[in-house]
Amino acid sequence: MDLSTAALAPANILSDATIPELPNHYRGKVRDNYDLADGKRIIIASDRLSAFDIILTAIPYKGAVLTQTARYWFEATKDICPNHVIAYPDPNVVVAKRLTILPVEIVVRDYLAGTTSTSILSIYNKGQRTMYGTTLPDGLRANQKLPETIITPTSKADQGGHDEPLTAAEIVGRGLLTAAQWAELSDKALALFARGRELAAKRGLILVDTKYEFGVDEAGRIILADEIHTPDSSRYWFAETYAARFAAGERPDSFDKDFVRAWVTARCDPYKDKIPEIPGDVVLEAARIYIQAYEMITGQSFAALNVGTAPVLERIRANLKSYF
Repeated sequence: MDLSTAALAPANILSDATIPELPNHYRGKVRDNYDLADGKRIIIASDRLSAFDIILTAIPYKGAVLTQTARYWFEATKDICPNHVIAYPDPNVVVAKRLTILPVEIVVRDYLAGTTSTSILSIYNKGQRTMYGTTLPDGLRANQKLPETIITPTSKADQGGHDEPLTAAEIVGRGLLTAAQWAELSDKALALFARGRELAAKRGLILVDTKYEFGVDEAGRIILADEIHTPDSSRYWFAETYAARFAAGERPDSFDKDFVRAWVTARCDPYKDKIPEIPGDVVLEAARIYIQAYEMITGQSFAALNVGTAPVLERIRANLKSYF
């Protein structure tokens, strides 16, 4: 898909997905949600890019990339775990079952990687070997494959709080999940990851780690929600260059999801300073990276989605008219 400066026109970027005709609007950092009276939820993925606890900018086509990448994976894994999807009326939109979201975030990891304070690499580098109820051996290097795939669950912090590492015993002991729920959740998460790893490998990619969100429906059944194996929820490396870069002690090649974040941090302290205006060429490069991720992960052409056929909000409104 050819990306020109025309992609930066306001009509081609979904910064705000407010649709007054739809009820019960909740605006998250990236997604706009509408709860319908019949138990459905309309989830519109905007193009907003969130970092440093603020919205930095909007990236053309980002919302469509996330929605359609998740669609690919939801369809490829529905035999493993039922998911919340009811319909896709628009490239940026999923109509889903409204669920009660479970209070534990599930992160599955295959490699010693990560940058946040709760990542296993950060914890390992501090000398700690037992984490999340798992004990890792001495002598592992950054970005090395783990002896086995592990789950590193965390609590879901309230607004402004921080996620807290958990063990299986703590999850059950605190009553966050029942023992049966945890057992089912663990099995499903590992099976989903195994399917993701298998299909990613066929596309020349390594699925390094990913997070899952689960909920329960009115019957108490565990349902996969939110998104799955997207470039925002998962870390991918390029398989072709991984071995050589690991041997050289270099960071593996990947989709540079932090492209805009790196541009900002090179110019200011984003938590203290006013953030400079992000230029169009940086925004377009970020859009190119998201589109590359979609095409590599799914093996499908992004252009085939015809996302540029009308101003994006106008197109979404037309496709959702039956829900007004």
